Amino acid sequence: MPFITYLSGLLTAQMLSDDHLISGVEIHCKEKGRCPSTCHLCRRPGKEQLSPTPVLLEINRVVPLYALIQENDTREAFKGALMSSYWCSGKGDVIEDWCRCDLNAFDENGLPNCSPLPPPVLRLSPNVEPSSTVVSLEWLDVQPAIGTKVSDYVLQHKKVDEYTDTDLYTGESLSFADDLLSGLATSCVAAGRSHGDVPETSIYSVIFKCLEPDGLYKFTLYAVDTRGRHSELSTVTLRTACPLVDDSKAEEIADKIYNLYNGYTSGKEQQTAYNTLMEVSASMLFRVQHHYNSHYEKFGDFVWRSEDELGPRKAHLILRRLEKVSSHCSTLLRSAYIQSRTETMPYLFCRSEEVRPPGMVWYSILKDTKVTCEEKMVSMLRNTYGESKGR
Repeated sequence: MPFITYLSGLLTAQMLSDDHLISGVEIHCKEKGRCPSTCHLCRRPGKEQLSPTPVLLEINRVVPLYALIQENDTREAFKGALMSSYWCSGKGDVIEDWCRCDLNAFDENGLPNCSPLPPPVLRLSPNVEPSSTVVSLEWLDVQPAIGTKVSDYVLQHKKVDEYTDTDLYTGESLSFADDLLSGLATSCVAAGRSHGDVPETSIYSVIFKCLEPDGLYKFTLYAVDTRGRHSELSTVTLRTACPLVDDSKAEEIADKIYNLYNGYTSGKEQQTAYNTLMEVSASMLFRVQHHYNSHYEKFGDFVWRSEDELGPRKAHLILRRLEKVSSHCSTLLRSAYIQSRTETMPYLFCRSEEVRPPGMVWYSILKDTKVTCEEKMVSMLRNTYGESKGR
């Protein structure tokens, strides 16, 4: 039976009934279109006429549930219950734009916790691609329209290596309000604040400009509200891009080392070769080895020639530096061609216009802080790796 026929039957049965109509219920039916001819389920047996297409109910106006209640006291009570449930976890009352918690809505530290403090979601800034030394992070402000007021965000960052206990060592902590917006932090870190897709939302950003290449970094963020509560942590772990190498310079050094190794090597030439190889970075040394073996391996590879010309001790001091290059970067450094390019990216640099009094951090609302922002540019050098020279 088609849906509209079913509804019409209900309406007819109700009209013919001797009982009173159900109070507050009305049914209005009309046809709006037909089922497509390809739908075999819509055909009615014995009739060529296709059944009408059922239409979803249409919403003409959206109103809160409590607005449907006519009696004033009941409506206000229902409104208060809904507001409490949505903004205050059902454990307090909404007073203007904050929550007054019930007596049983306090945590183990004696702080009211009926209004939840959402954790911020830390992420890489989509408009700034990480380089070997520059990383930009951002997050949306988590302060709700009613309830918890965010006082600060604390960002911790550290370089992770085999010598660091990641659980015990938390890294350097930066207060967004006290360190970054106030300008007290190093010039290697800058803070920004901008509007999201919705004008009422704010996006906070932090750009790190002095990180180490090919380093594994862990960034952790949490929010602090005006009562001192901490939100759950949000973490981003990433490895910075490989160190920059001057490929032309690496090829020149490879040629120079070959000429120093070729034939009889005097003590002066040995020392020159040793000093040259120790002065370059580990990634440049890896590239020098690549070029040397590409051009002169028929005369002996780089490792064997270094041990033969410089002796095992000096050769070991040079070659063990190659262990600092990660497996990822060592693969890229074996590319046929490496070209360098410079990119200039804009970032937002913001400073607070007011000084937050010491000891009063918890009583200030970060969103109300007046800031002055300007757009600055950061230059980022990058390597491009490939099997053929780019144009």
